[in-house]
Amino acid sequence: MSIADELYEAYIEKVPLALGSIDVQTIKDAYQIQDEVLKLKTEDNDEVLRGYKISLTSKETQDIFNHDEPLYGALTHKNIINDASMSDYNVPKLEMELAFLVQEDLSIEDSPEDILSKCMIAPGLEIPDGRYEDWFPHASKYEVVSDSAVAGSVTFGNSDYFNYKDLDDIKGTLKFNGEIVKEGRSSEVMGHPAEAVKWLVQKLHEEGKVIEAGWVVSSGTFNLPIDLEEGLYEAEYENIGTVTLEVH
Repeated sequence: MSIADELYEAYIEKVPLALGSIDVQTIKDAYQIQDEVLKLKTEDNDEVLRGYKISLTSKETQDIFNHDEPLYGALTHKNIINDASMSDYNVPKLEMELAFLVQEDLSIEDSPEDILSKCMIAPGLEIPDGRYEDWFPHASKYEVVSDSAVAGSVTFGNSDYFNYKDLDDIKGTLKFNGEIVKEGRSSEVMGHPAEAVKWLVQKLHEEGKVIEAGWVVSSGTFNLPIDLEEGLYEAEYENIGTVTLEVH
């Protein structure tokens, strides 16, 4: 069985792999496996590619996984949710992230300001989850990339157009059952979330890929991930708005 087949089986059967059980030695090979797993999802499980998530957008998270740039993973329509059930995940975490809802295809020539003119921005939350036992923070960067950058689920609230200044060093506040549990700033996301999306556009361009209209990009976390629990989460972003997620 190939590595892609193992990861796909772990995804479908919800039976995680042991860390270190897949042999991947380079980021290039890891992205190739990610593409193969995505192909299995689309061909065998009727999933549709709906965008990407960006991970390791701060030096702190890059240091955890011994890497020097962000990583990305594919999102299908099944990754986009309105509420969540703990039974759907392995070791789920939670992060505050802004979602870029792409209205026009993004181009390698686009500046961060151009990207913002082509995307609506929504307050979002991401549930990262790996197909490995005890994956955070113990998985290798190769295991993370192979597993679509540990894509679990994303949700987002109402969207609108915003300019560069609107997103610059804004504060995010995460509440759980009404109590503040995390705070973070957009400057943690490669200095500015639009810069992270520009990085993704360039990275995908190198592989002959384009971010298409109708897709979503989860742009990178404001905070180190926290454990997901049953209850009500609310993330409020300065200038942008609020999103809620019920976990049962």
